[in-house]
Parts: sequence; C-alpha cells; structure tokens
Amino acid sequence: MPTHPVEHLFWTLAFLATAAVFTAVVRSRLIKRRLLFSEVLFLIALAAHAAIREYPATRATLEAAEYFLITFGAISAVVTLVLNPWYRERQGDGVPAIVQDTITAVLVGVASLFVFQSASYLAYVTGSAIVLGFALQDTLGNAFAGLAIQIERPFRVGHWITAAEHEGRVVEITWRATKIETKGGDLVVLPNSVVAQQAIHNYSVPSAATRLFVDVGVSYETPPNDARGAILDAVRRVGRVLATPPPEVLLLTFADSAITYRVQFWITDFARDDVAKSDVGIAIYYELRRRSIEIPWPIQIQYTREEPKRDSPELRDTYRRTIAAVPVLASLPDEAHRALAAESNERLFGDGEVIVREGDAGRTMFVVREGRVAITIGADARLVATTEEGGYFGEMSLLTGDPRSATVTAQGDTTVLEIDADAFRAYVHSHPAVIDQLAAAAAQRRLQLDANRAASAPALAAERTSLAQRMRKFFGLD
Repeated sequence: MPTHPVEHLFWTLAFLATAAVFTAVVRSRLIKRRLLFSEVLFLIALAAHAAIREYPATRATLEAAEYFLITFGAISAVVTLVLNPWYRERQGDGVPAIVQDTITAVLVGVASLFVFQSASYLAYVTGSAIVLGFALQDTLGNAFAGLAIQIERPFRVGHWITAAEHEGRVVEITWRATKIETKGGDLVVLPNSVVAQQAIHNYSVPSAATRLFVDVGVSYETPPNDARGAILDAVRRVGRVLATPPPEVLLLTFADSAITYRVQFWITDFARDDVAKSDVGIAIYYELRRRSIEIPWPIQIQYTREEPKRDSPELRDTYRRTIAAVPVLASLPDEAHRALAAESNERLFGDGEVIVREGDAGRTMFVVREGRVAITIGADARLVATTEEGGYFGEMSLLTGDPRSATVTAQGDTTVLEIDADAFRAYVHSHPAVIDQLAAAAAQRRLQLDANRAASAPALAAERTSLAQRMRKFFGLD
C-alpha cells in the first residue's frame, strides 16, 4: 500500500480539476452527470485525506479508502469520456450505461487487487461476494439480464416492442428493469430477468415500417376480383398507408355469411396503428357502398329481412330532374335527360375522400345531390371553388374525354350522381345535332371558370368550334 498520502492529495486535486474542466466543456448531459459523480468521489477522498491527521489511529483504513475513492473516480471519468460522444444529447448514441458501469466495476476491482494483495483482504472480499450473491440473487439476476439486453440490443430506447404480453415504447433500461410506456399512457416496469426469458416483438427494426391488417367480409354475390379491386382502390387512398411496400388483399376464408378478405398494408408511425386501421376500414366501407358491394350481416338464425328498393321509376325520375337542372345539359330534350338518368348512378363519398384527381383520365361528369365538394388545382392544392347541392363538375371529361383539370374532394359525406360517357354516346349517335348545343353551353362554362381569359365573343366562338370538333371525334361522329 502506498505510504505517501501527500501524493494522494496531489492526484486527487489534479483529477478533480480535470473533471471540472471536462464538465464545463462537454455538451452531453449524460457525461456531465457521470463526471459529477466522479467529482463527488474526489471530494470525499479529500475529506478522508484531511481526516488522517485528526485520527492517526485509523491511518491505514483512511489511506485505503482514499486510494479506492481516487481510483474509482478516475476510472469512472475515463470510461465516461472514452465511451460517450461529447457533443450529442441523445443518451442512446454512446455505449449503454449498464455496460459502462460494468467496465468501470471490473477495472476498479482489478486495480484494487493490485494494491490490496494481503490474504486477509482477499478472503474478506471472497466471503463478502458469496454472502452478497446469496442475498441478492434476484437483483443480480436482473442486473446480468439487463447487461445481456444492452450488449445484444434486441431493442433500444424509443423502440416499440411487445414483451411479456405488454406493448409499448421503451423509455428507459436500468440495471433492474425495462420501462415501457403503453399507448394508453401507462408506465409498465418489467424486471430484466422476465424480459430476457420472453419472446420480444420489436416493431421498430429492421425498419420503421410496420405491416398491419384489417379483415372485411364481402357478399358471395361479388366476384373475388371485383371485391379485391374495390378494396385496393380504397386502401391506396388512405394517407397513412405506404405506397411501397404496396398493400395487398388476400382471400382469407369462405365464412358462413361472407367471403372474408384480409387487407395487409404498411405504415411508418406504429404509435398510430389503431388510427390507421380505422381509416382503412372507413375507406373500405364507403368504396364498397359506392360500388353497391354488400358487406353482409352476420347470419346465425333464420330471419326475414325486407330489402330496401335500390332502384325504382321514382328514383330515376329524380335523376332526370337533377340532370335537367344542369346548365350544360339543360338544352337537351326531355328524352335525352331520361336516357341519361336511366344509366346514371349515385355514389357516396366520405369526408375528405378524393372524388376525382387532377390529371387522371376521365369519362364521366358528376352532379352534387347532397353535401358539398372542394375543387383544388396544382401541387399546392389551391382552392378555386366550392360546389354544393345542384352544382356539377367533370363535364369536359364527359364530353371530350379530357383528363381531369382539377382535384375534387368531398367535404363531409357527399352523394353525387355520376353520368357516364357510354350512356351518352348512344343518344348522341342518334341525335348528332345536339353536339353544337352542348359545345356552346360547355364553352360558356369553360370561359366563366377561366379567370385568366377574357370572355369575349370571338373567344367564345372559337372555343365553341374547337369543343364541337373534339366532341364529334370523342363520340365517333367524324
């Protein structure tokens, strides 16, 4: 054992000053906290050094304590500075704290053995280790399990995991336990020994994307390809769903009252998985309803159900009146309105759903029967108009087959009447003279909507002539 306490004082002051300088220089709060621990050890060592003169009878014990504190503080400071980034705040950037503590403990133990080499000291240490080992079996088990977790790193702070039937985000890993925060905001503390013995499901690696699924039943009357196509179209319009990897629809089983399909899709924000499933389910419901695809009721007992009439002469007559009120189509004779009404269909869109998208191909026009739609243009989705009940859009795609010139989105649940070009084609072929009437009305409408053009008579005439030619070509009259 060293016999020069003055040297201890010199080294203690040197280490204390060095630790204080590094504490002031580094930015990492973790390093500052661990260096502060070393500084406290150095201050206690100074107190032990001062006590030697006051209590000479305990000189040997105090010198040993002083040396141990100096060694412990110096090794802890060096390990901290070597294994942690100095200028980053995140704790997870460096070597795990448990591993750093283990390295520090091993180095301090080795250093102590070189100094305290007497047989009585070794016997004391061995006996104490045996007693503590029996007394702290559970604690040591958790500690070693925590050390193994930090070395293998099956998860890190911030990862979403399921362990021991608990799902949540890892907020801290200590010597004794792993702490996770559930989606409900609860804190679950799991002993490391329990976590080490359980299967761990990590949702955050190898990538942040997570696959979810939603099951939906569809009537046996609907062909599987039609059902899968409708469901895929609905899922692709949900903003939270990733385009890559693409969503999939699998035929899961032939159930008692429906064919069950499983919709598999990927998201990046696992914390919002319930919201993503809800959005997908809502989108599927509206899409299937628009296409008149039934989601059957569960059938467990025999019952009589009066099916609502999905079509009737009265309903078609309301379609006729709706079409006759559209300015672009108002000049057509009543028989044309009836012909279009016979082939038109109502479509229901949920709040925020895109009815048509700018640049997409189109062959139909829409009349708003209930609700309201927003019309936007450009990549910045600039709002140019809001159309309510009785309004219409998409007439240029119906008459000329032009791509959609704007994006139209439902504001609240909205019902629209869709008029298809194929239904219109038969009437135009038998009454080609209506082309000029429609071209004049469409040209007037187009000029009214174009804020950057002057609605002069020459411009109107040129627009009417151009539209008439394009319409004849589209309907095959040239």
